[in-house]
Amino acid sequence: MIAFARRGLSVLLAGLVLTIGATTAPSAPVAQSSDNARYAAIVVDATSGEVLFARRADSPRYPASITKVMTLYLTFEALAEGRASLNDTITVSPRAASQPPSKLGLAAGQTIRLDDAMRATAVRSANDMAVAIAEHIGGSEARFTALMTLKAQELGMSQTRYVNANGLPDGRQLTSARDLAILARAVMRDYPQYYSYFGLHDWSYNGRDYRNTNGLLAAGKGYDGIKTGFTNASGYNLAASAVQDGRRLITVVLGGRSSASRNAHLDELMGVGFEVERRRAGGETIQVAQTFFEQRGFGVSAEPAAPVAYASAGEEETGVGSTEVTYTAARATTPPPPHVTPSPSEQRAAATPPPSRPSPNLTASLNGGTAATAAAPAPRRPAAAPARAAATPARAPAGRWAVQVGAFRDEAVARNWLAEVNRRFRSQFASAERNVITAGDWYRSRFTGLTQEAATSACEALAERRVTCIVVRPD
Repeated sequence: MIAFARRGLSVLLAGLVLTIGATTAPSAPVAQSSDNARYAAIVVDATSGEVLFARRADSPRYPASITKVMTLYLTFEALAEGRASLNDTITVSPRAASQPPSKLGLAAGQTIRLDDAMRATAVRSANDMAVAIAEHIGGSEARFTALMTLKAQELGMSQTRYVNANGLPDGRQLTSARDLAILARAVMRDYPQYYSYFGLHDWSYNGRDYRNTNGLLAAGKGYDGIKTGFTNASGYNLAASAVQDGRRLITVVLGGRSSASRNAHLDELMGVGFEVERRRAGGETIQVAQTFFEQRGFGVSAEPAAPVAYASAGEEETGVGSTEVTYTAARATTPPPPHVTPSPSEQRAAATPPPSRPSPNLTASLNGGTAATAAAPAPRRPAAAPARAAATPARAPAGRWAVQVGAFRDEAVARNWLAEVNRRFRSQFASAERNVITAGDWYRSRFTGLTQEAATSACEALAERRVTCIVVRPD
């Protein structure tokens, strides 16, 4: 289901009284401020999923333009599945054209290739192109954003809900630093062939050059993605990834006071993270990396209060008069993202979300009927293939079998998901009826009127494509 996160921000201070094998005295931290209520951060090893550092990582935050990472993730999925092509022609709708800056500025009725629209979204952070892509892939932005939320739940992003495709201000659109790190790993793991879009330093279109809003890409320290964001409510956000000595880290900083201080703080966190990796590679025992960060002043304090000056200024993506720092250093050459294995904690989070936030993958427990899921091949991402499950008898048309593909709190989402599954698996459900069955506060998306053999075969086909389903037998 769609998880509605409360806006109230909580502060969790975890005092870890553990020792590590560091032999050098901690360096003095940059002057920090602990009164920034919007601040949150996390540092993650991209390959193993280990969280090296976390500060307010599960507190709800506004994603701003980092939203576009999920917009492009679903676009990558459509490309990989053959539902879209880089050469698709997108006609800009009046709704897309009316989006506020930052934007590419095409008028309603003008056309653009999907590849260029993706580049505009990744480099220019173009709000109009994000909506145009959403309409092209999903049919409408509303339907596309419902799919964005469903995908977030599938990936284990339990704090995340989307209501627009570009991250413009909306109090209902929430995420967390941890969720954004999960999403960044998912992009690298599931679609490494497209990850380079987030590392484009610049892009030319119709005779104009655009520079990426992520100034760290040219810092010469192995940075190669992924996305900035800013609104007045969110502060300055950045999810970044870098590779040093063959090791990749993902760092997310939310709620920065300026783009410069945000970049400097993220760079410091990244530096400490790589120091942990180097020390471990050298044989030093550092069991709790968080303690290593805390010894360097990152335990309780937030991001630096004072901005840091850099060489030149480029354009921030929101069109509200702010600036994004860029660098003059030469770009680093980094290897492609490594194969990323889901960590056990992520697999558990995706397969079994907290009781207060049931996900679409919990259809077996919500179904109320005797259910079984088809075994699927080893998934590429968490919660891709359902496990076998059994539940209590369900109500279905007498003598007929059904396939349930979701259970949600929102009827519109249940109907949209049913239509999406039907579109992707028309041959399996050609003779089935589509029904949203109400059960208390839940809306169950089901294909009904099937024989047992047809229902089982259809669920197997869905499981092979990493779509969760259960077979429901009649009374």
